[in-house]
Amino acid sequence: MTVNTLSSKIRLLLVHNDAKMDDLFLRGLEAYHNGEYFDAHEYWEDLWSDFHFKDRRFIQGLIQMAVSFVHLKNNNLNGAKGLMRKCLEKFDEFPGVQRNIDVTKLKKHLLKIQIEYGKLENTTEFNWDLIPELI
Repeated sequence: MTVNTLSSKIRLLLVHNDAKMDDLFLRGLEAYHNGEYFDAHEYWEDLWSDFHFKDRRFIQGLIQMAVSFVHLKNNNLNGAKGLMRKCLEKFDEFPGVQRNIDVTKLKKHLLKIQIEYGKLENTTEFNWDLIPELI
């Protein structure tokens, strides 16, 4: 195999990986937008675990945020609180806009949710209208 052939194959593999990464991210966004937080977490977790990229901790934050809402739906308030705290810590590393998501605005919404979590005695009392849009 020549150097040019190998170089072409590597470029093709990189383009394929970028497309796969974009697909997983966008599928996660779509699932999140549809209130399918478990599915969103699954797509983003596949992205996070299968690829290496600069904003992995941001994706990890999205995973933790989505699972916080899954825990809330499953009446696990302590799990929801813990993951909300962890995702906010991750998002602190990404000021401004990341992957077309206004992280500053997102954090403001999540801090309101974190306060709301603290007031809840039962997960059924949660106001799901507080869930922020990402894009």
